Amino acid sequence: MISYAARTALDLTADLPAPALEDLYRDLHRHPELSMREHRTAAALADRLRKAGYETTEGIGGTGVVGVLRNGNGPTVLLRADMDALPVAEETDLPYASETAGVMHACGHDMHVTWLVGAADALAMGRDTWSGTLLVVGQPAEETGEGAAAMLKDGLYQRFPRPDVLLGQHIAPGPAGLYAHSSGLLMSAATDINILVYGRGGHGSRPETTVDPVVTAAYIVTRLQTIISREIAARESAVLTVGRFEAGTRHNIIPSEARISLNLRTQSEQICERMIASIRRIAAGEAAAAGCPREPEVTVGNTFPVTVNDPETDGRITEVHAEVFGAQSIFNPGPVMGSEDFPNLAEGNLPYSYWFVTGTPAPIWEAAEGEDLMDRLAAVPSNHSPYFAPDLSTVESGVRAIVSAALAYLGY
Repeated sequence: MISYAARTALDLTADLPAPALEDLYRDLHRHPELSMREHRTAAALADRLRKAGYETTEGIGGTGVVGVLRNGNGPTVLLRADMDALPVAEETDLPYASETAGVMHACGHDMHVTWLVGAADALAMGRDTWSGTLLVVGQPAEETGEGAAAMLKDGLYQRFPRPDVLLGQHIAPGPAGLYAHSSGLLMSAATDINILVYGRGGHGSRPETTVDPVVTAAYIVTRLQTIISREIAARESAVLTVGRFEAGTRHNIIPSEARISLNLRTQSEQICERMIASIRRIAAGEAAAAGCPREPEVTVGNTFPVTVNDPETDGRITEVHAEVFGAQSIFNPGPVMGSEDFPNLAEGNLPYSYWFVTGTPAPIWEAAEGEDLMDRLAAVPSNHSPYFAPDLSTVESGVRAIVSAALAYLGY
């Protein structure tokens, strides 16, 4: 027999205003905003929450939005959506493509906000079916790892009810209509590292009078690739990506400095610390070999924690989703190398469940080459791609997923 949470969720979302929600999504997609600049997005979310009857506060942790709906005795459930876009130039050719040059919702946070609005509306209109408190959070700056921490620092759980459970979801590539749950480790930690290499600049015609930081930095980049292949055990999962290399101003000027920016993905604190130590050693060694006038500066930037679902919480949500969408729609992706700052909201070890909703449009998925799911996933646009464009059918399914998850705790 279907559970109360699943049955009620299906009832509350049976008549979703899909066209209006799709219009909201298109509007958000046209007007992406970078991290900590989500003013228009935050205002749109706050306006919708107020109209639905939520006590709404803006400006939490910068541009964060919090809506509270108190509905009798029961647990407090936090529903979260991130709001920021990326510095990516859109290439989808959609009629509602980004109108902001060089900025795009390439990670789908516009879909997340749309889901949150739809779920908040449905739960407010159906408040006679549940009891407890909803804490609806529009979070800024997930992409930079700043947003959740900023909201906590601004008194999120002192100014508003402290949640008993946290729930969140993310749009992902894959045939539209699947729900990926993993009990325990779901996503990796991420750490940004910056390296500043000091040289001695001069004229390109007289390299013998200089210490070329570009050559030194190039050796560092090459040597860094051996950390994974020669210093980390094969049984461990880790990724090192050099995402930026900057030096110089003109063709015939040897610069005085070179900058390297890299990103680590790890699944344990010990491996992360070992990799950082290796980066420091390699950078210092290559600089010494080149005769650089100063040791390089190696600094740790933004960090993201590992995402580890509470088994009991995620198990409960998985069961409800299997009832709502069918058992065949649920799969376990295992730990992935992507990262999230959502776990920072679990201050004090609060239990949470975080899952993925797949949204690749059917024509794109069917045209993807590959023999199995993983091959085809590699062939379709992923998050952060300039071609990333979720299917609009996921507007309704994503709202239904959040509502059913909330009712797993709030339902009578």
